[in-house]
Amino acid sequence: MRDNEGRIIDYLRISITDRCNLRCIYCMPEEGIRQIEHERVLTYDQIVRVCEVLAEHGLKKIKITGGEPLVRKDAVKLMKELKEIPGITSVTITTNGVLLEQYYDALVDAGIDAITVSLDTLKPDMYERITRRQERNRVLKGIQKAVTENKVRIKINCVPVFGLDDQDIFALFEYARESDVDIRFIEMMPIGLGKQFSFVSEDSIKEMIEEKYGLMTLCHEKRGNGPCRYYSVPGLIGKVGFISAVSHKFCDTCNRVRLTSDGFFKTCLQYDCGVSLRPLLAKNATKEKLWDAMEQAIRLKPKAHHFEDKKADNKDEVRAMSQIGG
Repeated sequence: MRDNEGRIIDYLRISITDRCNLRCIYCMPEEGIRQIEHERVLTYDQIVRVCEVLAEHGLKKIKITGGEPLVRKDAVKLMKELKEIPGITSVTITTNGVLLEQYYDALVDAGIDAITVSLDTLKPDMYERITRRQERNRVLKGIQKAVTENKVRIKINCVPVFGLDDQDIFALFEYARESDVDIRFIEMMPIGLGKQFSFVSEDSIKEMIEEKYGLMTLCHEKRGNGPCRYYSVPGLIGKVGFISAVSHKFCDTCNRVRLTSDGFFKTCLQYDCGVSLRPLLAKNATKEKLWDAMEQAIRLKPKAHHFEDKKADNKDEVRAMSQIGG
């Protein structure tokens, strides 16, 4: 699949639910969001159908997200089905980790290729401040199980919110000291509630890491499906990665599109652009009609985001990050 900029699109991020068992301050209001009505949420059969059509045209990699994907019943069964689609080479999941210990064995049995845990801090008070919940210990038990059993690659995503010292980001490095766990830093993106927070730049994080650990070395090994750049750090087995959409724009190599839980096929994180597939799926449209709709959306994928432009744009995304899936 190619867009009009010549970019190869082979990666789909699927938000299978907008529900979540945390209330992270940059993602969801404390009282939650108005949830999508059950009848508007795509069924698993519909999700598989979309993926089968895309796989026939070059889709290779799928990321399952939410909300929190593991709160949706039978989510692991869906992942197993997706793994079995001809042409799909990788199915991964991003989770907040609260239910990871409970579902880890099932994820392994389903053939999941990698698990990413969103964890912004190890400090109990800061964790509660960011997530508005007291689930830190459950998350750590899940990560520890995954690290100990070492059956699937584990990554930890950290979004600096209140500053590197306040969140004690170096405590996360302990997971990478003796295990092949990647620690990845994601710049705060100005979408939804994230607009009220300043982002911490990649360069400032690198400077702190090198002051403490020594010179970082760019790693050319492929370690994921997306735009993350990885570095080797002295004293760590795992790598340190950066996803820096604001300070180190990577739109020219963007290889992904998104599918929301209510069936919107979204081609850029910043903009409200794409096509709703739910009406076509509800009418049991042919594979050809589904592909025609998605192909047109892919071809018109925006050339680049403009997070750096503070001016309002009526085409900007209005969905919350929990509805998009990141």
